[in-house]
Amino acid sequence: MAAGEGYVEPDLGARLVLGDGSPALEPLSDRERDVLHLLALGYTNQEIGKKLFVSVRTVDSHRAHVMQKLGLETRAELVLFALANGLIGPG
Repeated sequence: MAAGEGYVEPDLGARLVLGDGSPALEPLSDRERDVLHLLALGYTNQEIGKKLFVSVRTVDSHRAHVMQKLGLETRAELVLFALANGLIGPG
């Protein structure tokens, strides 16, 4: 039981934060970070493409690279990752 605190499934939690204390975003390019941030905020691929002046296919490629580099499988995991690493949310 989490005793009123947030709970993250252990396997996912291990992927959200690197064990050596280095930033979890380090493997991502600046553009991949931009795409991750906008995805986590709920923008569609089409909306992200318009904001970043790139094609939808380019956005999809960046999203796929982000997911591969971070070992994530779903958009929900992307959002949790962004929240856990300060890309979105309070602070």
